[in-house]
Amino acid sequence: MNVSAVIVAAGKGIRMGHTVNKVYLPIAGKPVLYYSLKTFDEIDWIKEIVAVVSKEEMEYCQENVVKKYFFKKPIKLVEGGSERQYSVYNGITNTKEDCEIIAIHDGARPLIEKETVIKALKEAYLHKAVALGVPVKDTIKVVDGKNFILNTPDRKYLWAIQTPQVFERNLIIKAHQRALEDGFLGTDDTVLVERLGYKVKVVEGDYRNIKITTPEDLIVAEAFLKK
Repeated sequence: MNVSAVIVAAGKGIRMGHTVNKVYLPIAGKPVLYYSLKTFDEIDWIKEIVAVVSKEEMEYCQENVVKKYFFKKPIKLVEGGSERQYSVYNGITNTKEDCEIIAIHDGARPLIEKETVIKALKEAYLHKAVALGVPVKDTIKVVDGKNFILNTPDRKYLWAIQTPQVFERNLIIKAHQRALEDGFLGTDDTVLVERLGYKVKVVEGDYRNIKITTPEDLIVAEAFLKK
């Protein structure tokens, strides 16, 4: 299997309350982004890694992450866009044309396990479009504009979607190009594929695969790493 990984790390992370991008904040002495890159670096099926970073941070990322930690695979840095969707598009269109599958992962999810990624890759080879996810633990309510409950969906059908999301290369590029043409901005990559009429397979992930969003998440992530 010939796979390219696109690691998206161009966000600002405003909720962290730091001037530094959250992917460069330390967990157990190493930046958040290091852990995401390391997992994909260790998977044989993955032939290249494209990291999407902000224009202002490209040199910083090169010196303080890419060069510093001696990854086995070459890591190509690509400039991010004003929205995550545009950053992903820049990443996927900078992968090698002969790759079959693209795995898109948030650089702010440092606890992704190698075995979980491999499981998603296998499913994507069969189904063309796959997302990791976990069944929700809480009861979910749909509310109106004034926060009054409208209805309560059945929890057994609700999943919290994670990354990586894995797609056949031609399919995900086509989905992004259609979204650009239509001026559509989605919350993740699966919704772009859904718009083309394709079904996306959800593969059970791991509750530890959290996204670093608030300062408390750094504490939780470090606890999981130590455990």
